[in-house]
Amino acid sequence: MSAHALDERVVVVGGGQAGGELVARLRAGGHAGEIVLIGTEPHLPYTRPPLSKTFLRGEAQAEELFLRSARFYEEQDITVLADTTVNSIDLHAKTLECDDGTSLAWDKLVLATGGRPRRLPDATLNDASNVHYVRTIDDAARLRAGTRPGTRFAVVGGGYVGLEVTSVLRRLGAEVTVIEAADRLLARVTSPPVSEFFRQLHEEEGVDVRLGSQVESYEYVDGDVAALRLSDGSVIEVDQVLIGIGMIPNDDLARAAGLTVDNGIVVDEYCRAGSDVYAIGDVSRHPDPQNGGFRRLESMPNAAAQARHAAEDILGTPAPYVDVPWFWSDQYDIKFQCAGLNTGYDEIVVRGDITIGSQFTVFYLKDGRVCSVDSLGRPAEYAAGKALIAGAAPADRQALADPSIPLRASRRSRETSVGIR
Repeated sequence: MSAHALDERVVVVGGGQAGGELVARLRAGGHAGEIVLIGTEPHLPYTRPPLSKTFLRGEAQAEELFLRSARFYEEQDITVLADTTVNSIDLHAKTLECDDGTSLAWDKLVLATGGRPRRLPDATLNDASNVHYVRTIDDAARLRAGTRPGTRFAVVGGGYVGLEVTSVLRRLGAEVTVIEAADRLLARVTSPPVSEFFRQLHEEEGVDVRLGSQVESYEYVDGDVAALRLSDGSVIEVDQVLIGIGMIPNDDLARAAGLTVDNGIVVDEYCRAGSDVYAIGDVSRHPDPQNGGFRRLESMPNAAAQARHAAEDILGTPAPYVDVPWFWSDQYDIKFQCAGLNTGYDEIVVRGDITIGSQFTVFYLKDGRVCSVDSLGRPAEYAAGKALIAGAAPADRQALADPSIPLRASRRSRETSVGIR
């Protein structure tokens, strides 16, 4: 890489996990040029997973979520423009305009703009002080402040965020009703047996789980939501409401600039969205090396990995992003681990007993190969499953299903299956 390239100005739009990791990697990799990080929030870059876990429980303070201290950015000569919004980007002039009137030129531009919570269509909800979303530190702090023993919560959405927050609310003494439009929890991301496990888990913890239910209308008192009327005619009286129905990628800025956008900013395997432009993290839609096509992932591991790959490309040492996606969820006293994407699976193999108090691993197969794995309490099996996904080896169903057979993922031919270690 030329010395000139190392002196280029890199501007990063987005002050979350992806943006924060990228600027640190650039400096660690020897980039000597100016680095500017622009974030809409008033905080330094921080990690989001604890928002629905330790931070919501009151076990961590905001500063403990920061990826790095203010001193780090000062010592590394990284300019952080917090509480600042980028209004427009000119790809030809290589400039951008901020809401405070600031105009910045760039040599390399990285879009790490993340996403925003999907909102329900009832506009009146936006003005209700007791309706919550969990995306930022300020969101989680407001939710925590509104939670007391006996507080009646309605959680709209039975995905990971809704269930993680539900588990914390119950431990804080709140009464919780989960309302899910699908006929099972986590319907988009896991199989029916695992969905049933989580339903039983939450019901044993005292949660009222309503499946196949939708909110038809809201009743208000003094501008706040006082009750929800469901599609089955039932009415749930509430003190607080949490809405967790997904996320919308913040790709409007990229679209207006003329970049390719399709449920996120489309990038190649090096996270390149265009000439000297990159997109990383929740907003990026990148090639799927396991299944073909493109995918957009909303996870901390993906944000950190893409930050690493984009930084390496800027530094002149490109490597394609082919990492197997992985996730985890903390609910009550369990840690649930997932790897791969089970989209289009045609078979599942269960290893262990999917019951409360047990440990298990579920392998998802597509065309005879492991494409995804869910695991609870079995980290070695989870790691083996992750390696199997990467290796794309044909699966030995007997070995997968039998807990007495230790699993290994062969590093030899792709035609070598899981076997006995």
